[in-house]
Amino acid sequence: MKITDLKPKLVWECFDEITKVPRPTFHLDKMKEFLTGWAERHNLKYATDEAGNVVIYCPATPGHENAPTVVLQGHQDMVAEKRGDVDHNFLTDPIKTVVDGDWVRAEGTTLGADNGLGCASAMAAMIDPDLVHGPIEALFTTDEEQGLTGANGLNPDLISGRILLNLDSEEHGMIVIGCAGSICTVAEYPIHTVSTPEGYVWYEVGINHLKGGHSGMEIHLGRGNANQILARFLWLAGDQFGIQLSDFQGGGLPNAIPREAHALVGIPEAHAREFEELASLFDKTIHDELRLAEGDDFTFGVALREAPEKTIEEGYVVPLISTIFGTPNGVQAMSLAVPGLVETSSNLASVHKEGDDKVVITTHQRSSIDSRREEITDRITALYENIGCVVETNDPSVGWEPNPESPLLKKAEACFKSLFGHAPKVEALHAGLECGLFLEKMPGMDMISFGPTLKDIHSPNEKAYVPSVEEYWKFLTELLRLLS
Repeated sequence: MKITDLKPKLVWECFDEITKVPRPTFHLDKMKEFLTGWAERHNLKYATDEAGNVVIYCPATPGHENAPTVVLQGHQDMVAEKRGDVDHNFLTDPIKTVVDGDWVRAEGTTLGADNGLGCASAMAAMIDPDLVHGPIEALFTTDEEQGLTGANGLNPDLISGRILLNLDSEEHGMIVIGCAGSICTVAEYPIHTVSTPEGYVWYEVGINHLKGGHSGMEIHLGRGNANQILARFLWLAGDQFGIQLSDFQGGGLPNAIPREAHALVGIPEAHAREFEELASLFDKTIHDELRLAEGDDFTFGVALREAPEKTIEEGYVVPLISTIFGTPNGVQAMSLAVPGLVETSSNLASVHKEGDDKVVITTHQRSSIDSRREEITDRITALYENIGCVVETNDPSVGWEPNPESPLLKKAEACFKSLFGHAPKVEALHAGLECGLFLEKMPGMDMISFGPTLKDIHSPNEKAYVPSVEEYWKFLTELLRLLS
């Protein structure tokens, strides 16, 4: 079975088109071209702005021209993550989709249902001949996954509607009315490299196949962080035997929990056997610790390697490993205002030795309280500046303050209950959405966010639950009818 055989057929057909368009964050020229070309093929007007956002305008169903304009919003880009053993170029290759029972996934890569299904449903709504709706403005923003570039740079003159349905949530049956703000912190650690000394046995140390996932939606699940696990082991080995370090590569995108990390380390010849025994014991330890969160599919181990030509000068190694190991990671505080909601977190996203002169460490902080986000960012900055790093942060994304009295929310709750016989969950998220920025640029906007059920987004295990897509589509189309 292909995804174009699934229901609702029009949504899956639009998503199938999107999966054929390369669209990793910061590489969206092809997606912009696709969207504008799609609008032209369907005789729909469109506009773009300098940030690369695309707005497609769909007139109302005849007789509903005076209904309020509804903005359907999704983001163009996808997180580009793949398994280490998969040959895939996100700049050129289409996503290979697989129907696996009640789920749709990709072959070894992220699926891009985040937010491809949101974009696809906005497209389907504009061309469904049976759908009753008022005027629609479909807003497709750029680079949501890193920096919210499109929402930050949006030209508000392109949008006239003051009702916005953000189609970028990942649990059907939940209506989102608020989200956390976030910031990305990058520390650059200057190093010196020297010729590799004699008397060491060299190993590659690696951890692979952790679940990873979204650093907002899944940070509370206790999953392992590959960078911190690797640094923990290297700290133990360094403390017991002393080590040389030639390379450290781990993690990828700021908003993805790192699944894999590898280091090339030298151990004094006299301690090689003890090092291997330590690795075996550590492997058992972390499998015991992470058994409930990760299962048994991940691997940790060491393998003999040839000595490299150069290694990091010894005086730089202990501060680097100790600081990575000691970096705040995971949930830092739970909300006292919203039970069960993560208030503040940090993700030790990536560690990469670049060339012979620096190691770059990227972390991503989130909080529903701006001052707490600033506090955790300051702690991490102080930690890395203490070892001589140059630390920079990007512009923080704006949180979205919940409005429980929203007229749109009341209509959406009533609509959902009439369709499915029970009330939806109404929650705020620890993940980031673009809605706070829209509210800044377009005061008075009434917004909610919802979507079909997706699992393990931002990882190669990403998958979409097929039955939820059909129910989500029923909800979206009925809500559009009620708003018309």
